[in-house]
Amino acid sequence: RSCNPPVGNLATGRTPVTLTTCGQNSTELYCFYPDQNLLHQISHGCGQPRCTKCNANQPDNSHLPADMTDDFFANPISWWQSAQGVHREEIRLDFETEFYLTHVIVVFKSPRPAAMVLERSQDYGQTWRPYKYFSINCTATFGLQDDLIEEGSMCTSRYSDARPCTRGEVIYRALSPTNKIEDPYSPEAQDLLKLTNLRLLLLKRQECPCQGSELVEKPQRFAHYAIYDLIIRGSCFCNGHAEECELANRTGVRENMAPGSVGFLGAPGSCVGVAQAHGKCMCRHNTAGDHCEKCAPLYNDQPWKPGDGKTGAPNECRKCRCHNHADSCHFDLSVWLASGKHSGGVCDNCKHNTEGHRCQRCKAGYYRDRGKPMSSPEVCKPCTCQPMGSANATFSRSWRCHPKTGFCYCKPGVAGPNCDRCLMGYWGFGENGCRPCDCARDCDQHTGKCFNGYDNDPFFNIPIGGRIPDLVQTSTNESEEDWKWNDHEQGFSALRHPEKCVCKEKVLGSVTDFCQMKYAYVIKARILSAHDKGTHAEVVVKVKKVLKSGKVKIARSNRSIYPESWTNRGCTCPILNPGTDYLIAGQEDSKTSKLLVNMNSLVKPWKAYLGKQVSDILRTGCK
Repeated sequence: RSCNPPVGNLATGRTPVTLTTCGQNSTELYCFYPDQNLLHQISHGCGQPRCTKCNANQPDNSHLPADMTDDFFANPISWWQSAQGVHREEIRLDFETEFYLTHVIVVFKSPRPAAMVLERSQDYGQTWRPYKYFSINCTATFGLQDDLIEEGSMCTSRYSDARPCTRGEVIYRALSPTNKIEDPYSPEAQDLLKLTNLRLLLLKRQECPCQGSELVEKPQRFAHYAIYDLIIRGSCFCNGHAEECELANRTGVRENMAPGSVGFLGAPGSCVGVAQAHGKCMCRHNTAGDHCEKCAPLYNDQPWKPGDGKTGAPNECRKCRCHNHADSCHFDLSVWLASGKHSGGVCDNCKHNTEGHRCQRCKAGYYRDRGKPMSSPEVCKPCTCQPMGSANATFSRSWRCHPKTGFCYCKPGVAGPNCDRCLMGYWGFGENGCRPCDCARDCDQHTGKCFNGYDNDPFFNIPIGGRIPDLVQTSTNESEEDWKWNDHEQGFSALRHPEKCVCKEKVLGSVTDFCQMKYAYVIKARILSAHDKGTHAEVVVKVKKVLKSGKVKIARSNRSIYPESWTNRGCTCPILNPGTDYLIAGQEDSKTSKLLVNMNSLVKPWKAYLGKQVSDILRTGCK
């Protein structure tokens, strides 16, 4: 739910600033009528006045601004008094941060002013706006209607009468029947209630009516303002995200105290004159800041909002998904909108060699350890690529392995997850990779000498589309470990590393040649992924256009095609690179509804002119 801090006396522990103080420069003699005479009106007037001295530098005779905000139960007869003869006086209370005001009470020792203004600032005294005007005649003094006549007017005569001549009160309520606010954290409420400074402008002094012809003392000795108590009720401003606020003492040690709890209402054990109450909120709902005006560092997945004081909704800040690899995140509006307003958090300074908006992938030079959860500090392992066999050796080493598998990007003819040996059928491991063996099969990787009697057969004449009995047998001087990868897949496939394989490609040729092949299907397809299944290969494609189909129904959707030219220790031909669009013409197996690809298939990177040429052949050439 939304939270509300307790209301306290914001003036407690703070010293107002005034323009003057009696006895500021020298001792002043002043006169006043005792309270008991004025409060219990005796029949023959106010009685005899009393006169005494005021000196700001003598504790027993001083009446300083701080006496307005001290504990009024512990010191009921302490007051502040202005210098004699002043008509315009100012009393200002400066707060170190923003607070919410509920009401103000001023208890005068002297007669209340004939004209006064209560003002607030929301920018630390740069600009001021009135809360309320007070005058015995609103129209004559301020040109405003009296709120006793016109409800809601900015001026009132309610608190400007000279009587009572002492202990007369001036009261201002920020929330009144004319200022109804449903949500206390709305912009309208903040504009009315929030303040950083409060100021009382005392504009016109007035005398007590009992002063008359029988006055024996000099009138100027009565000419001053005097205030017993200045009470400012309010709370720390926390946007609905805190119920308590912190105050800091001079040693910097934080204590948990509600605002105004320092000497508030003279509670038993209260301390007068200790550290002033601060408005630093003890934030909840994953918020932060002096006023809970922002989300906590790791909770910026959605925009910050104040608590809803009308519905009670807390509007908590939501944690970013950083997988324990970041200490903070920030809200990004473009990410928020792109997600359909579901998630807008971007993690800051990803640790543990991760990167991305959510620290969800390994950074360059590292790969994901699938055996560990994504939140593990050791989820990303460094690439371990052989420098000589790795591709891009002149660039940053960080780009030499795949971030998901850890397989290194090898130079031509080089094999192994770490690019540390020649591919079967290659030899001469060095700076430029490995060279193809001049053999039908394999050769010595150091000398290039062939291991069998097929020396005179060119590599591309091997019947790749069929079974190769000679390659099924393993020579006695070879071990199974020579053919194993770290992931236990045997052999090497162009599906993973097409740049290392040599395949004889089928050319389009003449119309007659194309038609004689009697292709069952002709499609345009994008290669999505390719997989070695151990006994066969499977390529997932997205069919974009069907130029011809046979008995197997082909839809414009994702489906698999099956290369027949796959060998346990050779290459997959023809080469199909993921992410590339191809023109594919091949045969089908109607019993299994499979589309087949072999060395007699036509596989070409898609070009518009090529597609048009084949379409024309299919439409007019093959009859």
